Amino acid sequence: MTDRTTYVSLAGVRGRGWTDAMVRDLLGTPDVQGRDPRRWSLAPVRLYLLARVETVERTPEFTETATLCRARASAAGVHAERRRAAVLTAIRAEPIEVPLLPGPELERRAARHRHLLEARSPGPDRGGPPAGALVRWQVSYLRHALSRYESLLDGLYGETGRGEAERLLRRRTYEAIAAAYPSLGAECRRRIAVER
Repeated sequence: MTDRTTYVSLAGVRGRGWTDAMVRDLLGTPDVQGRDPRRWSLAPVRLYLLARVETVERTPEFTETATLCRARASAAGVHAERRRAAVLTAIRAEPIEVPLLPGPELERRAARHRHLLEARSPGPDRGGPPAGALVRWQVSYLRHALSRYESLLDGLYGETGRGEAERLLRRRTYEAIAAAYPSLGAECRRRIAVER
């Protein structure tokens, strides 16, 4: 059994400001490694002597490496923010061209699209479609037809504003559909309000 006050886990070392690369380069192999008997995880528990961690933290090499890591993180954040701003600008500037179809053709395509989606995920038969379903299907079909604009989101990931960019693109798509098909405007406005 190890004494909790003399060892620190990898998560604890990270909590002290270390990165995985710093742990690998400055601390090397863990002092104790094995399975955590309280968890079902197969990942090994890595423990480092607290005294050894504190000793390394006092070295100039650690200070230099930590400063360099902070500078890299800051530069990466600036780069991600620049990329996010560029993508948002591109989404705002890109004209969204909605295919203009006669009413009966749009209804036929929307119903066919819906039936193809239902065929992929069979569930219990719910009877006939609910009231207003055709309008929802038409908006869904048109949004799917405009999915090529999602390539504008390439290069954005979780914390770099992807959610914000996706919401902006969806809003612009629904606005374009409502402008091209005024009869679908209420459903588009409903979806914009729901997705905020």
